[in-house]
Amino acid sequence: MQYPVTELTQALLESYRQHGGINHLDGVNLPSKGAVVEIVKDLMAIVLPGFFDEKLIHSSELQAETALRIDSISERLEDEIYKSLRCFDCDDQALRDPRPASYELTLQFLRQLPRIRELLQTDVDAAFQGDPAARSREEIIVAYPFVEAIAVHRLAHELHRRGVPLLPRIMSEWAHSRTGADIHPGATIGSHFFLDHCTGTVIGETCIIGNHVKMFHGVTLGATSTSGGQALRGKKRHPTIEDRVTIYSGAVILGGDTVIGRSSTVGANVFLMTSVPPDSIVLMEEVRSRVISKLNRFAYIDYQI
Repeated sequence: MQYPVTELTQALLESYRQHGGINHLDGVNLPSKGAVVEIVKDLMAIVLPGFFDEKLIHSSELQAETALRIDSISERLEDEIYKSLRCFDCDDQALRDPRPASYELTLQFLRQLPRIRELLQTDVDAAFQGDPAARSREEIIVAYPFVEAIAVHRLAHELHRRGVPLLPRIMSEWAHSRTGADIHPGATIGSHFFLDHCTGTVIGETCIIGNHVKMFHGVTLGATSTSGGQALRGKKRHPTIEDRVTIYSGAVILGGDTVIGRSSTVGANVFLMTSVPPDSIVLMEEVRSRVISKLNRFAYIDYQI
């Protein structure tokens, strides 16, 4: 039997007219998700050389291989940034050519790759020291989804902090789909970060995470409410986690004013919307969370939340 193609086409055209808010027609090209993903794959091969290649790269070939990749990435990334700026960052596209800005943003980003590698070294070290099951750093890089999640985040964050629209979210959502960790590219994450098991973790846009932080699966660092919609854009909505904090699985920590003090431990399944002082242990007891603040080795004060 033949399908009623004309009837189906007309129905869709009428839908396009009535619900135009989800059309993208007669404008400029959006960035290509497929192209961005391929760029990210090549960036991963640059920041972690030898781990994401089909063939072994000898150190004698490293300069030539790296130069070829940089040359290829720079042109493709500039094109995708250009499309992003044209679509989302030009009040009057007829009066502004974003190509010079695209070139400059690409160059700034590429110059940050050595610093991103330095941070990734600390993340891998933290994972190795934090997981007795890990037999080598090579195993962590090749097999742990955390490494891919944090590597892509650190790359996406550099574009986000420079105001590049859309591309960082494409990158982070691709990593989310592969690793199970939903890390917004706006989140600021310090050195020696380790996300054990990775799956189901959510880290919001305005989170600030210090150095030497360890988190387990299923942790949410979120906002208390998003009912304010776009009026909340740019406001601090997500918590601050200070240095050397450990957060166990299933914990939910919400709110832009919530601060987890340094060297604290947040237990599994804890729900927090208030700050806790440094050197605290937060435990879930029945329907309440209890904060134990260590004054010294022998004295404790209990805070009921």
